[in-house]
Amino acid sequence: IEGTEANVPPAGGRKHPQQEYIQVNTKNILFICGGAFDGLENIIESRINTSTIGFNTKLVDKRDIKYDEYIKQCETKDLIHYGLIPELVGRLPIVATLKSLDEKALIKIMVEPKNALIKQYQKLLKFDNVELTFTDEALKLIANKAMDRNLGARGLRGIVEEIMRDVMYEVPDDKAIKEVIVTDKCVTEGAKPEYVYDGDRKEKVERKNIKNAKKSA
Repeated sequence: IEGTEANVPPAGGRKHPQQEYIQVNTKNILFICGGAFDGLENIIESRINTSTIGFNTKLVDKRDIKYDEYIKQCETKDLIHYGLIPELVGRLPIVATLKSLDEKALIKIMVEPKNALIKQYQKLLKFDNVELTFTDEALKLIANKAMDRNLGARGLRGIVEEIMRDVMYEVPDDKAIKEVIVTDKCVTEGAKPEYVYDGDRKEKVERKNIKNAKKSA
């Protein structure tokens, strides 16, 4: 981190122990170390909320102080208490904390990036000429469900996969479906998404099924 000539194996060190190393000077490389640090807020809380005895004691309800209020007061000694060695903490001079993701941010993560979760499912269904639509209310409920599970953006995929599991099996088998709509009931009640059928497609599928039935008979 402070700058040195590091020997880096180009193809992994364990599988190719006899390979030649590439020397990399880390002097001008910016190192950013990040993580979830689950439970760090409890260490900060115990440092800040030192209880005193007396008539002038100011009682603070812990429920009034949110996670973001604690985490923004993080200091290097909290990280050492958490378990990081002082030699590493001393070489990372800047400590930056991030706020918890709110409903608006989680919805953006689901729909806006290039490889957003919703776009991935829309692309998969597009191969079968089927449109996929999530209502605004459904997106809000998915975001809130992820917040309730305290998993942040990581929890979004599990929730959406739970909703879309049957759809991904049923849509390729039913050529008459032209659109799938995920509503709020899919999130709150576990209901199946709504299927919109194309009349022309449905008629062709029915004719094909009758034709195949006659052949098998």
